Amino acid sequence: MSGAGRAAGRPDRFFAAALRFARTTGHTGIDVSEGGGRSAPRKKGANTMCGRYQFSWEESRMLARIREAVRKAGAQAPRDEVFPSDGAPVLVLREGKVVPAVMGWGFPGMQGGRNVINARAETAEERPMFRDGVAARRCVVPATGFYEWDADKRRYLFRMPARTELYMAALYGVFGGEARYCILTTQANASVAPVHHRMPLVLRAQEVRPWLEDEQTARRLLHETPPELERRETDGQLRLW
Repeated sequence: MSGAGRAAGRPDRFFAAALRFARTTGHTGIDVSEGGGRSAPRKKGANTMCGRYQFSWEESRMLARIREAVRKAGAQAPRDEVFPSDGAPVLVLREGKVVPAVMGWGFPGMQGGRNVINARAETAEERPMFRDGVAARRCVVPATGFYEWDADKRRYLFRMPARTELYMAALYGVFGGEARYCILTTQANASVAPVHHRMPLVLRAQEVRPWLEDEQTARRLLHETPPELERRETDGQLRLW
């Protein structure tokens, strides 16, 4: 098991270390309100999406702080492009503060099947695999963007306009002593629909803390339309919706 994988199995260690980091550096938590197995490409129309996302910490002071917190806790630093089963930072609420922890991406599949990396926001409250997470185990995946492929296998990077950070709503659980997270998806808005009919449940920066700390607000956000995004083909061409 990789260093990131080992780290994902001990979430409390990273909660505590992140708090120590916050206290020794003067940060009393992560304030996101300020700017600061491998999945193959899927064709348009596939049931799931968001099989890779970008964590470019060098572009974002916020992500750089998150990376430093988990590095100080002894975890392997996340790479720029995160794949299913990788260990990566997520944000959780701990002692009233938003702090990073390292978890593995994907819930174990049923009967040894493929990891479940996405959950439909529209039905998560009803599904046995996800409903307890909606009630009590919510987290947020920090990123700089996520990737998706269109029907012609062109790859696009989706990002928040005028911000370096993008936050995705997620759930987590502990399986065999290992903490894992699953990214929530919803119907694509106008900015994503030309490429794929689904998209991550992207949160605005001011929605991160309410998603983590208030169950009723979180249940409402499950059914909200995410903000419009900008998309860029990986050849560098920028497109607005």
